[in-house]
Amino acid sequence: TEEFRGARFTSLDFSCVVIRDCDVRKLKIVDSHLVCFNISGFIGSFLVNDVDVTAFVEAELARQHPERVQVREVKTADDHRAMWTTIEGLWSQALARARQLPEGARQERVDEEWSFVETMRHLLFATDAWVGSSVLDAANPYHPLGMPSNGYTAANALAIGLTLDAKPSFDEVLTARADRMATMRRVVDELSAAELDRVTTRPPAPGYPDKPHTIGQCVRVVLNEEVEHYRYAMRDLSVLEYRS
Repeated sequence: TEEFRGARFTSLDFSCVVIRDCDVRKLKIVDSHLVCFNISGFIGSFLVNDVDVTAFVEAELARQHPERVQVREVKTADDHRAMWTTIEGLWSQALARARQLPEGARQERVDEEWSFVETMRHLLFATDAWVGSSVLDAANPYHPLGMPSNGYTAANALAIGLTLDAKPSFDEVLTARADRMATMRRVVDELSAAELDRVTTRPPAPGYPDKPHTIGQCVRVVLNEEVEHYRYAMRDLSVLEYRS
């Protein structure tokens, strides 16, 4: 909706407001109290008191999560394989921590973000869409426990057999996730320079833009999803461990 495009808000109380999945390009906040202010997402240019802090934020993220730099530098088939090996190691550590938590904590949302189990379900869907469908050209690659992004319509989810309201256990999701990670390993192990440049016209899922992608682009979508959601999962695991 474009209801608020170009709107002006003056002398209002926006405390505890949550803005999620919105287009806030060129948003300007002036003479306001930004205390405990938390923002995340794609940040192109971010000014705080007329100081561009974008480079500082990126540098700090790179320091805390060097895998984010590594994934941006992936080019060759060997790079893709090395990146997936890194991702396998990162998630092995995360799963070891998650196993130490009670089942309720693994199902718990921190600050309204996805739970650890839901994060695993989302990565399940990402692999099915971008690798199972677009790369492997499978007719029905979608695991019913997969969870798409919040903007994906219920009608499209139903059409490909997703059960969005399912309440699977950690172990149930982990079994499916291990299978998809093994599929990803086979795909990257078989990559070549020619395969990276091969064009696929099969869309990831209904509702996605119907445009061609190279195999390399599809694989890198999954790599990026893995790296970013690992970062979110580690952030929330620390909170859950403290609570437990």
